[in-house]
Amino acid sequence: MAGFLDNFRWPECECIDWSERRNAVASVVAGVLFFTGWWIMIDAAVVYPKPEQMNHAFHTCGVFSTLAFFMINAVSNAQVRGDSYESGCLGRTGARVWLFIGFMLMFGSLIASMWILFGAYVTQNTNVYPGLAVFFQNALIFFSTLIYKFGRTEELWG
Repeated sequence: MAGFLDNFRWPECECIDWSERRNAVASVVAGVLFFTGWWIMIDAAVVYPKPEQMNHAFHTCGVFSTLAFFMINAVSNAQVRGDSYESGCLGRTGARVWLFIGFMLMFGSLIASMWILFGAYVTQNTNVYPGLAVFFQNALIFFSTLIYKFGRTEELWG
């Protein structure tokens, strides 16, 4: 049952060659998701400016999620595999540790945003929109990180 989609093929469109535009499409989609996440959070901060409505400390999840976005995408897949990164401070092990710390920050921010949503808004019977904004900000940044990291190819130019 694990390989039931192995023989499935998507219909191919002959009019568009996606292989040449894969990096551009992945970058644009990741950028739109990242922008939308921050836009939702900025909207919630403007609509609910008082700390009683939305605690200002809840912005910390988005900041750490953004930091994790840059940490994860600063290391290429070739560096993690050890194909192109032999010298440096820690070599392949350092790249893997850096990537691991980035993913831990990302998952920690996503889990903390869920905790904020349910702990501060759903269980308190208050307006849920600020909690949803915190959660969707972190979820969209998480998906943009995955698309930007794994949606692009790392072929060298020329």
